[in-house]
Amino acid sequence: MAIRISTNAGAVAANYHLGVNSTKLERSMARLASGTRINRPSDDAGGLAVSMKLKSAINRLSGAELNIQNGISFLEVQDGILESIGNIVDRMSELKGLSRDVMKNARDQATYNREFKDLQLQLKDMISGTFNGVSLFAKTVEVEGTTETIFDIEGGQASNDHTIDVFTSADGEAGAKVSIHKALAWSALTFNSGDLTQQLAYSAGKNAAPANQTADENTAIDFTLAAQNLGSTINLENVSVGVFLAAMENIAGLRAQNGATMSRLEFQEVNISRQRSNMEAALGRIRDVDMGAESTQMAKYSVLRQASAAMLAQANTSPEVALMLIR
Repeated sequence: MAIRISTNAGAVAANYHLGVNSTKLERSMARLASGTRINRPSDDAGGLAVSMKLKSAINRLSGAELNIQNGISFLEVQDGILESIGNIVDRMSELKGLSRDVMKNARDQATYNREFKDLQLQLKDMISGTFNGVSLFAKTVEVEGTTETIFDIEGGQASNDHTIDVFTSADGEAGAKVSIHKALAWSALTFNSGDLTQQLAYSAGKNAAPANQTADENTAIDFTLAAQNLGSTINLENVSVGVFLAAMENIAGLRAQNGATMSRLEFQEVNISRQRSNMEAALGRIRDVDMGAESTQMAKYSVLRQASAAMLAQANTSPEVALMLIR
């Protein structure tokens, strides 16, 4: 074998392997330090593209899950108010029964009637509730032909749709959604004497009708248990127990509707949570590093780098043989 000093082929080869092993060791250490298998696009270009899309979908699902939770909170607040409204109506019916007691004198009757009027004002205040500035209840529905107009609780005209949409998928508006109904609590407490029997109707002949209404025994009169002001309240003697029973049935129907929507949202929340968990597992299989396998690779490249460095040192000393020939 020829002895050359200008080009040390052994040293060049050892240096090449030292560089390769050092690079692989550094990448292995980076994977172990970051916990991810893909630290650079060249590590797995296809896997990087898929993982980015999965990550985006997971983030959107997390947002949808929060939307659902907020929707459930909206319904819980709404249902709490409906429950209180039911309790007030129940108290009103109790007052009606107490006022019928033969032992009660005129002053007692007036006391019950005063509480009845105050409860009407309280019903209006509760129906006017909002959730973070969003009205919890729609006020009335007016239908002319095929056009339905909804009025909000403050009396202003709202949109023709009295629902709130909760997007329940990663696709946003293009995906599935659940509509939360703005319960018509005001309508549930409003009656028309023409729609009720004479025993249930507001008695226009006994007392003046509420403001802006005409007391005519032959005319159907709208009256509500949720009064805008003291002047629009009705007297306890002018409404029968049957009205309270009808109001309770209406409120119960609204609570049932509320519960059905809440149940649907809760099922969808579980579904989205499961989807997100499965997608995160899929993302982990693509991006997460196998710590056991990678630590084995790191040990391997660590040994190879040390061996390459030792061989480079040996190769650098081999030209010294030429000096022995020159001496």
